[in-house]
Amino acid sequence: MRENQKKMKILFIGGTGNISEAVSKLVIERGHELFLLNRCQTPHSISGIQTIQTDISSVLQVEKALGHMSFDVIADFIAFTPDDVKRDIQLFRKITKQYVFVSSAVVYEKNRIFTPIRECSPHANPNWDYAAKKIECEKILMDAWENEHFPVTIVRPSHTYDKMIPVAIGKGYDLIDRMRKGNRVIIHDSGNSLWTMTHSTDFAKGFVGLLGNPVTIGEAFHITSDEHLSWNQIYRIIADAAGVTDFNAVHIPGEFIQRLEPDWGPTITCDKGFSAIFDNSKIKRYVPGFECTTPFFTGFRNTLKRYDSGELSKEIDNSISHKLDNMIQTWTDFMDQVEKAYRILK
Repeated sequence: MRENQKKMKILFIGGTGNISEAVSKLVIERGHELFLLNRCQTPHSISGIQTIQTDISSVLQVEKALGHMSFDVIADFIAFTPDDVKRDIQLFRKITKQYVFVSSAVVYEKNRIFTPIRECSPHANPNWDYAAKKIECEKILMDAWENEHFPVTIVRPSHTYDKMIPVAIGKGYDLIDRMRKGNRVIIHDSGNSLWTMTHSTDFAKGFVGLLGNPVTIGEAFHITSDEHLSWNQIYRIIADAAGVTDFNAVHIPGEFIQRLEPDWGPTITCDKGFSAIFDNSKIKRYVPGFECTTPFFTGFRNTLKRYDSGELSKEIDNSISHKLDNMIQTWTDFMDQVEKAYRILK
């Protein structure tokens, strides 16, 4: 534990996921007492934690499992809907000094704000249900702080990776599989929008630094790297790590993707189609010494080693691959028809 830092009793809802596992490990490393409340369905390698096995969706089960326990900090990594945070307020209002809500940088209105993005930048993303729900969650929690002194701190990660393979279109290891087989992969739009990839161990340093600090109550923080890469660069780094010297990329407009696959479209047209560069001066003021030290080139190689060693599953979703093939073929046929029509008019 750092000098002069008080040992805290901390409860995480979740705590073993792509983002939260590194946070849990750092909490233990710094000497705090950590409890994880979850259903114990995700394997992990975290030693020193205490597990409370129950379903957070059942208020009665959680109340019974916690009994008369209280905590310095409770953080929920898996709250996604307004009902989730309303439940958390009911459950935790009397048993914690700080409640941390893990929101998302998708709340920012990226289509009209200047970069770098600040915590006070406009929030609006009505065309994407996931983003709209996160925004509403934040409003509910801030109202609870202002009206009831519910001690909330909001954290907004952006694209954070460690146990996952960051992709724009598709799913996880499918991208590596396609690259290694020489199959075509999709990069949205021109691939030149700038994006921010943050390794979970770097995110953890900022996150843990906020815990137990009373001046963070009622505040919101995004925690991201200061490294900015285009999607073309990101996919080139991924291909290089996978041992692929020349991968076949097809650039498809986000609007076209949304027309064909409405469930995939908003992640591009409402988020990844815009540049995402963040001003991290606020988290650096509240957590002196915070710095992201893992460049994507290094961090992703470590992630892929975990897959290739068998530590993480190389599960392939054939239905996703089939959709990608169909989308690429549809786009190619469409562009051939456009070119023929143009030549006729010319």
